[in-house]
Amino acid sequence: MSVNPGTMALLDSLFGKKKKTFKATCPITKEPIEHGFGYLLTTSQVIASRRYWDLVMTEPETLSYTVSHFNNQPSGTQMRSMIFQKFSSVNKPWVVSDSIISYFDVDKKDARAKAQQWWESEGQFVPQQDQLPVLDDSTFTEVKNYAILEAGRQRVAGQSRM
Repeated sequence: MSVNPGTMALLDSLFGKKKKTFKATCPITKEPIEHGFGYLLTTSQVIASRRYWDLVMTEPETLSYTVSHFNNQPSGTQMRSMIFQKFSSVNKPWVVSDSIISYFDVDKKDARAKAQQWWESEGQFVPQQDQLPVLDDSTFTEVKNYAILEAGRQRVAGQSRM
């Protein structure tokens, strides 16, 4: 028995697997990002931002480590080092929301265009190696030292014995 192609299409639409809608969430703010929006950043672009580190090191989950660090407790500094390592070793693009893009010193038009490519590829797009901003050793060390040793100091000044 052969089935009419129109009937097959109807049956597929009724009983077939529906394609899952591709979605994104900002890894920093946890906000959902509407399809086609957001900015694509590399890990180097993200971790180079002092404002980003001030935010990360004073979130509710990390604030106690920051207070401990500024109270000269080695365990706080060690945890901040582990937090830096976690975020600085992300090996995929970051698609961030409009509400956080101002934290980063990037070409917003370019970051938006790369996000469009990311959306069109359903998250498979990764900028080519020659398009990836990479921090030189000196800059990386400066960023690491700020993130671990200084980030959040102003925000927690009243909460510790600094």
